[in-house]
Amino acid sequence: MRFSSRLGQVAGHAYRAWEIHSLGIEKRDRGDSVILLTVGDTDFSSPQAVVTVVHDALAAGRTHYSPSAGGRPIREAIARRHARRTGQSIEAGQVIVTVGAQNALLTAALCLIEPGDQVLVPEPMYLTYPGTIAAAGGETIPVRSPAKSRFHPLIDEMEAAIGPRTTAIFLATPNNPTGAVYTSEELSAIAELCQKHDLWLVSDEVYGDLIYEGRHVSPSVLPGMAERTITIGSLSKSHAMAGWRLGWMICPQELATAAGQLALCSTYGVPTFLQDAAVVALEQFPNGIPELNAAYRRRRDHLCNRMEAISVLSCHRPDGGMFAMLDARATGLSTYDFAKGLVLEEGVAILPADGFGESATGYLRINLGVDDATIDEACVRLARYAERLGRPRVVS
Repeated sequence: MRFSSRLGQVAGHAYRAWEIHSLGIEKRDRGDSVILLTVGDTDFSSPQAVVTVVHDALAAGRTHYSPSAGGRPIREAIARRHARRTGQSIEAGQVIVTVGAQNALLTAALCLIEPGDQVLVPEPMYLTYPGTIAAAGGETIPVRSPAKSRFHPLIDEMEAAIGPRTTAIFLATPNNPTGAVYTSEELSAIAELCQKHDLWLVSDEVYGDLIYEGRHVSPSVLPGMAERTITIGSLSKSHAMAGWRLGWMICPQELATAAGQLALCSTYGVPTFLQDAAVVALEQFPNGIPELNAAYRRRRDHLCNRMEAISVLSCHRPDGGMFAMLDARATGLSTYDFAKGLVLEEGVAILPADGFGESATGYLRINLGVDDATIDEACVRLARYAERLGRPRVVS
């Protein structure tokens, strides 16, 4: 049987990173003590008030079709949230409700990209971006964000990468995996490039409520950007609702109309009882769950302080998001070999970050979405593993 050649492009090149996750799962299933710090989920439960709404909505028979782009109440709630956060007033009709942020990213790609188009993406980048762009027939052009620049994008290299086939720029702030929060100056420079070269900007802001240093800026509010920006949001990270699969995109009205037609032939809408719950989540917790933000900051600081005390390891302290980047270059091992040894010998699974982009070479991504005691135990095992690796090697 023959399959579409698109499948090979969508699969991407980061599969080796997920081998570490699979090894951790296998060890756990055999009964071993394993700490999984790979997937960006959380130990926090979804808010009880939101869970209660689902029970009530189901009991009330809220199980029928909804408009494919989302019902009026949820679209209005998202529009109000956007206005509170940015000061930018938008219409509910500019909002498309999606099956999580990933579905919003794919919808944006399918709406913007023609086969052969190029999309610039600062790397390290979220692992699904290349596959999402490829699914629409596009080509991802990475733009370096090196560690020596605290993983912030090199704007001059971004401008140099723009060519006749460039259609859009995709970015995430805070970034996954690095936690870099792009400055208003950086975003203004990117906005100028978009206007100068007539490019769309897809702004992934799912970690926008998880800020520890700096300030989150939504590019859509910058001069001249409202008409060329797609803002991606979700309840997954900010509200501990990853499995609910409730996200959205905000965009100009004409594009929203087209995206709504795409939703008609893809998801055919999001369940009404989930939309009811999302309205409550957005209204009762307009800035996400505050305890979650505080917990991630505390875990970030504890993990990084512990790693800084280990001679062959160091930690990049993120400005936002839910991940920390472990610098293992001084061990002399590849990140894959480091991660494989760590999970096999100590039962701690963390992701080699090379798959997120060359700028992350030598780093590993650690999820902060586990309880404090688990973070502490992971630090103990990491220190024990590092001690066995021998003397430190000098990093040039």
